[in-house]
Amino acid sequence: MASSLLLIAAIAAAALLISPATSQTCKSQAFTQPNTRFANCTDLPHLRAHLHWTYDPSARPNPTLSIAFIAPPARPEGWVAWALNPTATGMVGAQSLIAFRDTNGSVVVRTYSISSYSSITESRLSYDVLSKRAEYSGGEMRIFATLAMPRGVTEVNQVWQVGASVSNGVPVKHDFSTENLSAREILGLGSSTAEDGDDTVAPSPSNGGPQDGNDTGGSSRICWSGLGLYGALVLVGVVLGF
Repeated sequence: MASSLLLIAAIAAAALLISPATSQTCKSQAFTQPNTRFANCTDLPHLRAHLHWTYDPSARPNPTLSIAFIAPPARPEGWVAWALNPTATGMVGAQSLIAFRDTNGSVVVRTYSISSYSSITESRLSYDVLSKRAEYSGGEMRIFATLAMPRGVTEVNQVWQVGASVSNGVPVKHDFSTENLSAREILGLGSSTAEDGDDTVAPSPSNGGPQDGNDTGGSSRICWSGLGLYGALVLVGVVLGF
């Protein structure tokens, strides 16, 4: 009997540790400009980063992906980056949007096609950038952008990064810690989200750019997390024959 009670207590504690999708940090994030909302959001698993996005496959002449990437730079004078990589899963080959403070102190976002880790040069991306801007708020930098996407793409390799400094208007190389090197995953554009499974894609509005409507997610990939403490106890009772 004592061992059964210990088992119940352990499973109940585990149920409390499994966070439902409604606990997503990204869902509570607000934007400084009114009517800036997206169909989906996810808390990215590294570097305290978050992504809001809306994918519009019906946009003409090409589908569009509108995003808001949010992360704290490694230091206040540093930078943040979000990228799509059409050829690989890492940073080399990434089509990057990098935000930082320019020499006037304004937060800017610039485009870089990353060909190596040793140096970067501002350049056009292989994706058409229809709009972009950046801001700094509450210790976090935010990149807003809308990209034209190829037709028929259902998922993309996304990479994100943060750095500590900018020298002469150029972002300085980031750390190579486990957190930095792990900041990559697949972003699903159709019926699923990023591979962390934190939310489920809601239907995208029909027009491109930042969208009206509330940030939405969905349920966790861990389907029984919605049972909560009571459900976990009932499940244990059934298994043990109580």
